[in-house]
Amino acid sequence: MTVEAEKPRTYQVITYGCQMNVHDSERISGLLEEAGMVRAPEPVGEMADADVVVFNTCAVRENADNRLYGNLGHMKKVKETRSGGMQIAVGGCMAQKDRDLITKKAPWVDVVFGTNNLGSLPTLLKRAEVEEKAQVEIKEALQTFPSNLPTHRDSAYSAWVAISVGCNNTCTFCIVPSLRGKETDRRPGEILAEIEMLVAQGVQEITLLGQNVNTYGVEFGDRQAFAKLLRACGEIEGLRRVRFTSPHPASFTSDVIDAMAETPNVMPSLHMPLQSGSDKVLKDMRRSYRSKKFLRILDEVREKLPNAAITTDIIVGFPGETEDDFQQTMDVVRRAKFSAAYTFQYSIRPGTPAGEMEQVPGDVVQDRYERLVELVDDIAWEENRKLEGQLVEVMFAVGEGRKDGSQDRISGRCPDNRLVHVAAPGAGEPMPRPGDIGWVKVTHAAPHHLIADSPIERLERTRGGDAWQARNEAPAPGVAIGMPKLVRK
Repeated sequence: MTVEAEKPRTYQVITYGCQMNVHDSERISGLLEEAGMVRAPEPVGEMADADVVVFNTCAVRENADNRLYGNLGHMKKVKETRSGGMQIAVGGCMAQKDRDLITKKAPWVDVVFGTNNLGSLPTLLKRAEVEEKAQVEIKEALQTFPSNLPTHRDSAYSAWVAISVGCNNTCTFCIVPSLRGKETDRRPGEILAEIEMLVAQGVQEITLLGQNVNTYGVEFGDRQAFAKLLRACGEIEGLRRVRFTSPHPASFTSDVIDAMAETPNVMPSLHMPLQSGSDKVLKDMRRSYRSKKFLRILDEVREKLPNAAITTDIIVGFPGETEDDFQQTMDVVRRAKFSAAYTFQYSIRPGTPAGEMEQVPGDVVQDRYERLVELVDDIAWEENRKLEGQLVEVMFAVGEGRKDGSQDRISGRCPDNRLVHVAAPGAGEPMPRPGDIGWVKVTHAAPHHLIADSPIERLERTRGGDAWQARNEAPAPGVAIGMPKLVRK
């Protein structure tokens, strides 16, 4: 009689928040796979139906609480309908903040773990199963740097590389430093070794991650460490694109701009949070720069990288913001000519100094937000129109494909990180794979993307595309990879 092998447990990781959370989720996936689990098929919407469901949470926005507890309420119903011991875990910044409160509000949660002890998750899941009670473990200090943990990367050709975690700033609106701790830097040799390993596996684009990447080196006393790291990335053969996020304006120095301009594989894109154009508001935010310095940095970047695309973050309705303060922000936006801006309405985070300040009425915040978005879109559209008729390089990507009316398009990113929707090749012509690079002529611009409806003028089959194809043609047994959206309909 043949004994059927026991099926491995399935898992699903649902991620909220920033790129650092996305990177942490890759580590969580790697840990669970090392423990013998396999990824479940992609969920419908945000909800999962797997043996182990992990919520990797964010605590930056006020609605993060409502979103998490609402989704946990839904998962209670899912768990009740399943047999076989489904487990639910909550990690990330919300877990670090709420701790035991999560299991009090949602007693069907099995594990709560913090930002500093990702590696404990498999042990906590096993302990919860054996002891038949919830396990809550929150560490105040980093246990091991996340990049030292096993990983399951979703992309074969592009990767996040964390160079630091934590933050030494004390912005009055931000809860991150209390949840991720003081800045901890990796040594340059360790970072470069990871990048070289990734390139050997087919990765051709990396994004250096840190809460404030340009303060990298503060822990070991080298103020030029970040610029040196960028230049060192330029020496790695096969590494086509280097990006980083996010720098802090107060710490942005000319040596970094020089490194960007003089290192060919460092991309001409910069995301630098403004937050406000009002010096009074910046002071109240405890942001240690003023609008003139911010604009000076942009001028130097554009002098040395004329084709750079600059994006930003802006908060509207910070406590005490007047109409005059808001107009100063609008003035800076007009001068800065951002290619895109991520705009947010201020929301109170418990435990932050700004939460105790006098709040701006909601209808006023909404009105200012709408005016700002309109201005940002107008400027972005104007900047994008300058590229109409130009030939641009596009690295095609998974997950950014779209169908526009009756015409199929495939999508990717320019070196400056602009999104480009490209007409799909006709029958008999080669279809770009994720990771391949094409050169296309921009035929039309919109506020948030470019369109290239003319044929691809040249297509390069890259090592990154080879790596994607190898992964998707021969996935590991039992592993659900998720096919790309870059397919001809």
